[in-house]
Amino acid sequence: MDSAAASAIPRGQVDLVDFVDWSGVECLNQSTSHSLTNALKQGYRDDVGLHLESDADEQLLIYIPFTQVIKLHSVVIKGPEEEDNLKGKPVNLKYVKFQNVRSLTIFIEDNQGGNDVSKVQKIVLYGTTVDTTNMKDLKKIEEH
Repeated sequence: MDSAAASAIPRGQVDLVDFVDWSGVECLNQSTSHSLTNALKQGYRDDVGLHLESDADEQLLIYIPFTQVIKLHSVVIKGPEEEDNLKGKPVNLKYVKFQNVRSLTIFIEDNQGGNDVSKVQKIVLYGTTVDTTNMKDLKKIEEH
C-alpha cells in the first residue's frame, strides 16, 4: 500500500473491506458488465478502468452485509472526475448512529451529470469492528 492511500484512512479506523460478507452483497439495477464488485472489491476498486454502472436508469441500490458487527465512521464514494465532491475524500457519518452495524444500504438516487447512467468508481468504508468478547472464555484462561 502506498503512503498516499494509507494517509487517506481516518485516524484509528480500518478499511472494512475484509469484513464484507460477499455472499450477501447485492446491487439492484447494476449493469451486468459493470457490477458492484468493480467499485467495492480490493484491487478492482483501485483500477481506474473498472467501475460500477447503473442499468435501466440512474438509480442504484447497494446492500452490503458484514461478517461481524462494525462501527461505521466514514464512507468514500468516488465518481467520474467531473464530479467535484466525489473525488475520493472520506465523508464522515454521524458516528453515534452507526455504532452497531450489521449491514449497510446505499441508495444512489441520481447523478450530478444528469445522465441516464450513474457510474461509481470506488466505494470504501472506514470504521472499526465491535469487539465481542466472550466472558466465559476469559474465566477459563484465569483458571489455568
